[in-house]
Amino acid sequence: MDLSKIFLKNACPTSIGGQAIMEGIMMRGPEKTAVAVRLADGSIHMKTQPTPKMSKWGKIPLIRGVVNFVSSMVQGTKVLMYSADILEENYPDDYEKDKFDIWIEEKFGKEKAWKVLMVFSVLIAIVLAVVIFMLLPTVVVGWLSAFTDSIILLNLAEGVVRMLIFVGYIVLISRMGDIKTVFQYHGAEHKTIHCFENNLELTPENAQQFYTLHPRCGTSFLMFVMVIAVLAHALMGWPNVWLRIISRILVLPLIAGVSYELLKWAGRSDNWIVKILSLPGIYLQKLTTREPSEKQLEVAIAAMKAVLPGNDTPYFEGLCDLNGEPLKEEPAADQTAEPAADQAAEQAKEVGVDEPATEGTD
Repeated sequence: MDLSKIFLKNACPTSIGGQAIMEGIMMRGPEKTAVAVRLADGSIHMKTQPTPKMSKWGKIPLIRGVVNFVSSMVQGTKVLMYSADILEENYPDDYEKDKFDIWIEEKFGKEKAWKVLMVFSVLIAIVLAVVIFMLLPTVVVGWLSAFTDSIILLNLAEGVVRMLIFVGYIVLISRMGDIKTVFQYHGAEHKTIHCFENNLELTPENAQQFYTLHPRCGTSFLMFVMVIAVLAHALMGWPNVWLRIISRILVLPLIAGVSYELLKWAGRSDNWIVKILSLPGIYLQKLTTREPSEKQLEVAIAAMKAVLPGNDTPYFEGLCDLNGEPLKEEPAADQTAEPAADQAAEQAKEVGVDEPATEGTD
């Protein structure tokens, strides 16, 4: 892995960021946010809307990390559910649903079934994240207190267990077909941003030459959180299990704030300290990104172009071209005949002749 291709010297960092979603990309620019989804027929569905203005809390160092993290979680969940809705509406007719999907549809109705499944999935994911990544490590490592009373060793062991669980989780889900596709779109997002930051024309060919790894990735943020958590927890002692759980939850906003500041620093600097701090997150991205196809890069580029500053395309929702521009529906043949006939009649009146008679057909 060549770090010079990740921390590019001539790159101009942008505030535009993205998120991989189901069969697509969300790009968030300073003025617009775009969601691009590749449909089953090969077309691209696009939705653009104004980017929410940052609150005054979102500009204060340390606090802005927490504000942006919560905002990203909320918006990311909404966008994920939106992409799922679009795909569900455009499923091919031969799509086979499993028994659980059928039961949900019978229970809640076809229109609400998909949203119910998505909300249920998000809630389960949140519960599992708290249990697996917050509670399990501190409970497991608590058994080591019978063999050592070193606070530093116990907290270090807890951090190592948490990281191992997280990495193991990523490795397992990366084997799922749908997750592999999401990771490919994650790679497409990074390649497209690299391409833009290096002032190259946004084309799949230009974007493909870059790594799928980027120093400002959210994956790196998660790794920063886990590393800083080890240092913060070491200062908090090793109380009983319930106090450990509560204290770790309470200190999480501070850890998130510090991690966010480090991530921003890493994104605009390429000195050796930044590179060392970024290495764990960069290596983790090797698990959460995959090489994208040209079609996936087209989706990422369409989303990027739609949010570029100065793009005065009106907000819209529907099919778009590869430049992120809305596709205009061509008028049907029977709709063009009438205007043509009316125009001929007007021209006839102008020259002082009668309207041409319309010939009948058998």
